[in-house]
Formats: sequence, structure tokens, C-alpha cells
Amino acid sequence: MLDLMSEILQFIYKEEFWFISAFINTIKINTELKSKEIENLIKNKFQNLKDEDIYKKELKEDLFELIRNISIKCSWVTCLSNFPYKDENSERDYNTLGYFQFEVEYYKDNPSKKESIKPMLIQQVPFILLKILKEFNNKAENMGLYFDTESPIYIFVTSNKTKPSDIIWNPENIEKYKKVIGYWTEIYSGQWDDYSETLFNKRIQNNLSNRLSELHFIRRNSGFVYMAEENYEKFFESYMKEFVLDPTPKMRAILFSLRSINESLDILFLKTQTQAFQDLNTIAKKIRLLRTQRGMIQTTLSAIYNELDYNRRQHYTRVLKLLLNEFEVTNIVDRINVKFTSIYDVMEDLHRKKSQENQKRTERGVNLLNLLFGAGILADLAGVVMIWLNLQQGTINTSVLNGSIAAIIIGILLATIGYYLYIRLQTEKSEVGKTVDAVIEDREGNIILIKRKYPPFKNFYALPGGFIEKGEKPIDALVREVKEETNLKVEVKSKIGFYTEEGRDPRGNIHSIAYKCSIIGDISELRSGDDSKKVEIIHKGKLKDINLAFDHKKILEDAKLFK
Repeated sequence: MLDLMSEILQFIYKEEFWFISAFINTIKINTELKSKEIENLIKNKFQNLKDEDIYKKELKEDLFELIRNISIKCSWVTCLSNFPYKDENSERDYNTLGYFQFEVEYYKDNPSKKESIKPMLIQQVPFILLKILKEFNNKAENMGLYFDTESPIYIFVTSNKTKPSDIIWNPENIEKYKKVIGYWTEIYSGQWDDYSETLFNKRIQNNLSNRLSELHFIRRNSGFVYMAEENYEKFFESYMKEFVLDPTPKMRAILFSLRSINESLDILFLKTQTQAFQDLNTIAKKIRLLRTQRGMIQTTLSAIYNELDYNRRQHYTRVLKLLLNEFEVTNIVDRINVKFTSIYDVMEDLHRKKSQENQKRTERGVNLLNLLFGAGILADLAGVVMIWLNLQQGTINTSVLNGSIAAIIIGILLATIGYYLYIRLQTEKSEVGKTVDAVIEDREGNIILIKRKYPPFKNFYALPGGFIEKGEKPIDALVREVKEETNLKVEVKSKIGFYTEEGRDPRGNIHSIAYKCSIIGDISELRSGDDSKKVEIIHKGKLKDINLAFDHKKILEDAKLFK
């Protein structure tokens, strides 16, 4: 059993800091304006919470009271600028890594109420925030923003008072009050009375403070700092924030970038095993990006390791070492390096094979030109023509003769060049993928969309459609693909357009024909197929708020379904 004395200690809440890692494309996103937008969004959402927004219903009244008395300020902090990251699924480009920081304080104008705040209550609010940010991230206007919504919001809680006061934090007292300390050092778990003593012993490990008046703990998803009131006023902003709080979200942002790159490498490898890459340019760009990303990772981690080697602040280097260990950065870097090497080799091999395919298609035309020019065949042919004409008893005028020779030679040359250009055109055509897309509208003004099962744009909404098979007519391909993905029979009503814009499809040079279609039979037959994760009926009034794959929003605009 735990010592009953451990129940007596009470930490008095002071304030907290929330962090969420993110990639940003600064060409599309103004970080200052976006921070203010997020801040206003959260304040508005918090003041209009409903019962269904609360996960733990037994805490509902306390949470509503807490949130009504929240002070919150949002700002953006850059970790790495000029960091090129391309999400292999959404194909969105970003150039900056960092995090949004939220300075949070409950009962700022009524400090006496802070004594009622417990860790169990604190953890609930960031859960609500994460749900808000997930919805915000999926809006079309935020395509230049990519939150880490897979991880909990990082919470750093601080305290500057205890009851009883003036506790000396020697090993004996840490052991004595380990249960309460354990609650505050693990905000997201450990709030139940029946947790084992072994667990609480583990949670009081790695106290980073070298002072008897302070406690500093950093965990994977939360941190806790206690400083005696006088020390808090003197040293929190000038030292604690810079050397304990700030390194934590920076390291977590680096972890987010590593995880994201790791996932993108997995998707990239899957793409190499399919027909995802249609042309050499796409492959070459991927290879260049791989080189750059790997270099940026190595440079960033090198800077951290240099800090460990040369920084003489032992407390700060101890924090960095703990963060590297807590976030398991070395392990994920090792895994990424193995993937980088193997995928880079696969991409190079794919590039070589594509180059060889193209070379084979053009070598006949090139060889013919080399033969004609290099071997002097055109000159020899001119000589043969001259001899033949001279045998015609000298009846042909010299100027006419020279003109005839020139015309014959030019004709042969043009025919040869024409043949070469034809081969080149066929090569270019072979690199163009051809697809069809269906805009299917029912009688109530709803549109049929699928959720993609595979990358690129996995889990994104898209129009039903797919690749045209060899020898297949576009309309036949459309009917077949719609049936496979939605189980619906359709007929084509009209052609919307032909879409060939460069970059419209990340798999390469893909041209698509889009058609308006109507449903044959009963819409109740609707269900997802092998190539679609989900198929849904969406009212056209909601289309503008949906994040669509490829250029399908443009197709819907051309179909006059929204402006």
C-alpha cells in the first residue's frame, strides 16, 4: 500500500503551455495571421461547447466551468526554415517545420480557484482542442498547413506553490510524495487510485532539477515543472523556459518530421512497386527530394549532438539527452537511414529502366539519321542520281537537273526526320497515362464521391474513375470503373472537359476526360468496391468545404456544381 502521507501534498496550478507540431508552406500561410485565426477559433469553440464534446461526462460541469475561465494565446515558433517536405499521400509541399504554442492559464483573474484544478481535469481540454484542430486541418483553405494530429497535444504544466509549503525536494520527500508527483508528471494517464507502486516509482525517475526547491520532469506527452514562488518569478522566463520548455517542443517537432518522412518513405516504396510513376521527370524529382531531406535531417541532428559535445550547461545537456531518449529519436533515424538507402536504390533502378525503355523507342530513328549523315549515304545517293541523269542523252537542262537532285535529297531528308519525330512522339505518348472521371449526380442534387483506399491521396474524397485500359474506349472505361468503385450502373450524359495540366496528377503525365453521368436503376445498389475505401452521397452544397484529390474540385467547378 502507498504511504497515506502521499495524499496530503497538493501542488497549486500556476499555468501551462500546449504545443502541436506542424509543417507549413509559408508561400500559402501567413503564420502570424494563422495563429490569430486559430486562437479566435478555439476561443469561439470553447465558449460554445456542447455536452457531446465532453469525453468524460462525470467531469462535464467542472470542465464547462474551467473552460469558461480560460485565458489562451496562440503563436507560431519556427524550428527549421527551408525544410522541404512533400507528403507522399496528399502530394502537398511544405517548406517550414515548427509548432504552434498555446500559453494557457485558468482562473487568471481569480487565483484562489486554481487550488481546485487537478491533473484529470487538465488533460480533458487538450483532447477537445485536438478534435477542433483535426477539423480545421481538413479545410481546403488550410492546404499549406499540416498538423501532427496523430499525437496528443503536448502539455507542460507549471506550479509555484504547494500545500504544505516549502518542501525540500530531497530523495526522501520525492519518495514520500511519489503518488501525487506521479499524477502531475503523467498528465494523460495515471489518474486512478489503484495504480501500482511500481508505476509511481518509475514516474518519479529522471527529475531534471539540481535544486532542492524545484522539480522538473519531461515525459513523452507531457511535462511538469514546480518552482518555489520566488524562484518562479526570478528564473522561469529567463532560464526555465529557454533551457527546459523550449527544447521539448522543438525536439518533438523533429520527431514529427522524422515520423512523417518515415511514413512517406513507406508510401514511396509502395509506389515503386506499381505503375505510379509514368515519366522520368517525376522519378528524378523524387530522387532529388530524397537527397535534400536526408541532408537536412543529418544537419539538424548534427547541431543537436554538437550542443551535447560543446555546451557547458550541464542541466541543459541533460535535458537534451533525456529528450533524445524519451522520444527515441536515434531509433527512428536508424530506421529511416535504412529505408533511404533501399528506396534511393530502387528509384535509381526505376529511373534507369525507364530511360532504357525510352532509348529503345527512339534508337531506330536516331540510328537511321546517323546512318544517313554519318555514312554519307545522302551524298552517295546524289552521285547515283547524277550518273543516271547523265545517261539520258544530255537532254535535261542543268538548272533543272540540279533542282531535281536537291528536291530528291530534301525529300528523303524530310522523310527521315519525320520518321524520327514520329518515334519521339510515340515515346512521349507512351509516357502519358489516360484516365476517366465521373461526375454522378442524383435526382436530389447529390454527388457520388469515393474515399480513396490507396495513395496518392489515401483517405481523400475523389470522383469515381480510373485508368483506361489498352484498346478500351473512354466511355467503356468510365462505366467499368464506376461499377468497380461504387457498384452503380451509369450512362454518360455529356462531356465536361479534357484535363492535361502539368502536375494535376502526382503519378506523372496523366490526362483525364471527365463526364457527367446519371444513374441507371436504383441508388440503393451503392456500395464501395475493391479500389474505394468508402463511397458516399454528398450534397453539392457541401462540396466546396471538402478536400478533394487531384484536380477534382476544378472538374466539379467546370461541371457548374459550385463556384
